[in-house]
Amino acid sequence: MKNIAVLGSTGSIGTQTLEIVRANPDLQVVALAAGTSVDKIEEQVREFHPLIVGMWSEEAAKELKARIADLPVKVVAGMDGLLEIAVMPQSEVLVTAIVGMIGIRPTIAAIEAGKAIALANKETLVTAGHIIMPLAKKCNVPILPVDSEHSAIFQSLNGEPKERIAKILLTASGGPFRGKTREQLQNIRVEDALKHPNWAMGRKITIDSSTLVNKGLEVMEAKWLFGVDLDQIQVVVHPQSIIHSMVEYVDGAIIAQLGTPDMKLPIQYALFYPDRRPMEGKRVDFFELGQITFEKPDIETFTGLKLAYRAMRTGGSLPTVYNAANEKAVSLFLDRKIGYLQIPELIEASMDQHKVIPEPTVEQILEAERQVYEFIDKEVQQ
Repeated sequence: MKNIAVLGSTGSIGTQTLEIVRANPDLQVVALAAGTSVDKIEEQVREFHPLIVGMWSEEAAKELKARIADLPVKVVAGMDGLLEIAVMPQSEVLVTAIVGMIGIRPTIAAIEAGKAIALANKETLVTAGHIIMPLAKKCNVPILPVDSEHSAIFQSLNGEPKERIAKILLTASGGPFRGKTREQLQNIRVEDALKHPNWAMGRKITIDSSTLVNKGLEVMEAKWLFGVDLDQIQVVVHPQSIIHSMVEYVDGAIIAQLGTPDMKLPIQYALFYPDRRPMEGKRVDFFELGQITFEKPDIETFTGLKLAYRAMRTGGSLPTVYNAANEKAVSLFLDRKIGYLQIPELIEASMDQHKVIPEPTVEQILEAERQVYEFIDKEVQQ
């Protein structure tokens, strides 16, 4: 029996993680955490019987506690609740499917407590990779990527030392607006941006995929996860989303991981690594597929990717600014308070005004986030 704790259990990755649990009786959920979705998490608690359940909102925690008073489940709230779940002695693996930089502190706490990390929270490495990766090495804790692209790279490496890597080929679908010009993107609506051609994901990551900001975040994450230089990471647009990423070695050989666009595969691989388990679902039919194609990313139209490379080359606190500005801008776009093209514009403006801190602490990272939110609020109100 393997005991897991899931942060972000009501989101896209969290709910798919629980689908894996349903299909594998030797997985046991000992903790769940969510933001404000009381109805959803009550259903999960009654099905999976965790020992602890956490809500980010104090009000939601109070409501949940009243609803599940008939069950022997401890209800916790806020960051203190997430930290309690992260270090609980009963769990072996922490699935970090929570969205945003609130994932940093629980991940650090879990690593220090010796928990394996099934990492789906990009922000943790994007903003604090310089803290997380050395700490994981020091504590001898595995960080197992749940993101489909990073899982593909992890599988393609298959124990090869990083010295043999010539290049990481990080694939991108190109999103729903692949091939469009900036002029054509002027009047994009929220509904348009939420129609991803291949993947079923949460709202924020779907918007990020459409702007290529998601790919920018993945470039940053790959640099930290696999210990490579930025120039060794090449983004390749692959519209069919069958090749999830590739590794080119020093001898010219390229190893790729292929499969249908289904997040359950990388989630299950992380939970059972190094084993592979049978999994129900559609398989790739190459005769039906017919062909796979590749293109260069259009970084002049989709400037979010270009800005990511700039943020990572500069380093320090600038990746935090990139990430925080995107989070804030996407939230404003989803609330219909800004236009689609203002997302990368606000990211760039935030980066331009920021004074970079070379090796930021967790406190400085969170303060940089606060300052960016404040800056964007003023910019939008003008």
